[in-house]
Amino acid sequence: MTIRHMRIFLAVTENGNNLTRTANQLYMAQPAVTVAIQELEQYYGVNLFDRLGKRLYLTEAGKQFREYVVRILGLFDDMEEGMKSWGSRGVLRVGSSITIGSQFMPGYVEEYAKTHPNIDTQVLIGPSDRIEKKILNNELDIALVESPVHEDHLIAEKYMEDYLVIIAPGNSKERDLQDLFREDQRGMQGQEAPAKRQERPDEISDELPKKIQEMTVEEFASQRLLLREPGSGTRESIEKVLEPFSIQLKTSWEATSTTALVNAVISGLGISIVPRRMVEAPLKSGQIREIHVRGVEFQRYFYMVYHRDKLLTAPIRDFMELCRNYESLHPQPRYSGLF
Repeated sequence: MTIRHMRIFLAVTENGNNLTRTANQLYMAQPAVTVAIQELEQYYGVNLFDRLGKRLYLTEAGKQFREYVVRILGLFDDMEEGMKSWGSRGVLRVGSSITIGSQFMPGYVEEYAKTHPNIDTQVLIGPSDRIEKKILNNELDIALVESPVHEDHLIAEKYMEDYLVIIAPGNSKERDLQDLFREDQRGMQGQEAPAKRQERPDEISDELPKKIQEMTVEEFASQRLLLREPGSGTRESIEKVLEPFSIQLKTSWEATSTTALVNAVISGLGISIVPRRMVEAPLKSGQIREIHVRGVEFQRYFYMVYHRDKLLTAPIRDFMELCRNYESLHPQPRYSGLF
């Protein structure tokens, strides 16, 4: 049993257990792929695949073997890369969720390059669940995400505290939001909305914004919610905080872009929950404003994630240390994450 056997086995599982497709990908003859799988099964004395008709299905032994193969090949590839690039230009593969990637990653990489000029830092930014899979498959060395991990093979270390904030339209759009809420309520009760009277600017009192500054959980659940997509770290954090209240989120908008959500709120289309650091500027300008839900606080942490079998080389450890200390040296990100 060799590394070659393991690579062929893994390629078969990644190609839907299709031997022809695997052979084409590896530039091999299909019989050679079949022989390699048979040799593995003979070596261990177990069936790695069930053969039903013309299709292959992983057995429980095959699933367990695949977990070992992913870990072994990951370590082997790390060794190959590390030893072959010893003393020369190295590569650091960093993954990041969208929020951290837009706010902090440019600063992290800029500072890291000052002390590690010979390291090529490659960055992948995407949804947290996708980044987690990349770490599992050893396609990334380390990742920065906004929620705890879901796989036992991964280690997640807290490194920064963060807060989410509920945002509503600024005062100029506040009455529009209230009208949307009232129309929703009337629609639920089968009532017609009265004709809207055009109001003079001086008739819009300060009393309405004060009323909306705080709401109950039930009132919050009745609003038109504009949220990040399922699978994102931000969405998972929101759902975790609201879980004890047993409310079901009904979203009007879902987006991978926080910018899209904030612009929708500015336009008076509903309310959203976003990272406070990303909306400091529109909060100060009055385009949006913060509201509170009684008894609810959206506190969370950012995490550094790596595979438990990952060899943390000096460049990786240095990058982790930079992330831990970055906020104390740079209290606010240079770029808000909105455009």
